[in-house]
Amino acid sequence: MAGLRDIKRRIVSVKSTQKITRAMKMVAASKLRRSQEAIVRARPYAFEMRQLVNSIALRADDATHPLLRKGDGGKIGVVVVTSDRGLCGGFNANVVNGLMRTINERFAERELDITVVGRKGVDLLKRRALNVRATFIGIHDGPIMRAAAHIIDDIVEDFKNGGTDEVYCVYNEFKSAVQQSVTVERLLPFAPENDPTANAAAADDAAGASEEAPLIVDYWYEPNQEAILERLLVRNIRIQMHRILFESAASEHGARMTAMDAATRNAGEVISRLTLQYNRARQDAITKELIEVVSGAEAL
Repeated sequence: MAGLRDIKRRIVSVKSTQKITRAMKMVAASKLRRSQEAIVRARPYAFEMRQLVNSIALRADDATHPLLRKGDGGKIGVVVVTSDRGLCGGFNANVVNGLMRTINERFAERELDITVVGRKGVDLLKRRALNVRATFIGIHDGPIMRAAAHIIDDIVEDFKNGGTDEVYCVYNEFKSAVQQSVTVERLLPFAPENDPTANAAAADDAAGASEEAPLIVDYWYEPNQEAILERLLVRNIRIQMHRILFESAASEHGARMTAMDAATRNAGEVISRLTLQYNRARQDAITKELIEVVSGAEAL
């Protein structure tokens, strides 16, 4: 009977755990929905901002702006975005593994300056011989835009002053509720790419020179081009960091929802096995008692 009581106690314990994991799954699903809505709103603005800054940087007369300068093989700055809470599967371990893989493949001979966002990342990186410059814990609990500026402003100033030559961010990009992709994105220096719209506008302007209203292929700047570029470059870095924090938050909730769903199903399987074990043990106990009764009756 002691065995039956132990099995019964384990069934009750696993059922309690299953209730907790089911509740955590529902909470994660609710937070995921809100995070998905936030990232859907943030992505278009971030991408349009990047294209705008790219277009202005291509047209800039002075390409020696501090945020546009190319590095000379010096120190690398890396921002690692993880979560403050666990129970989200391999979410944090995947980011740290992606960081170490990137270091080994691309930055093995470079000095690193690492900024860690999230308590779990801080805990995981304590075991590794890396130069952690700054840590940010509880950053997701407040306004995300303010958090993004808090994280990135010191990094931008350090880059301007020549403390780092390049800045990258390692984070989980949100694909879907069940899929997150570890991404390594360069934040600095901003490298403008060839703008096909600018080339097309210039071609149209040349072709339409004989028309009554020639096309304007450049911007008007107020107060001046350098001041606008300065403000937009810094603004763009903040917006990209803002988007990255939303990407990471949505990925975290998706990973936690998936992990809690798997835990709930596993708990159900454990309950089924324990229930079968309990019924078999109970049947054996009843059979043994019947045999004892029959044996006693025959002896009399």
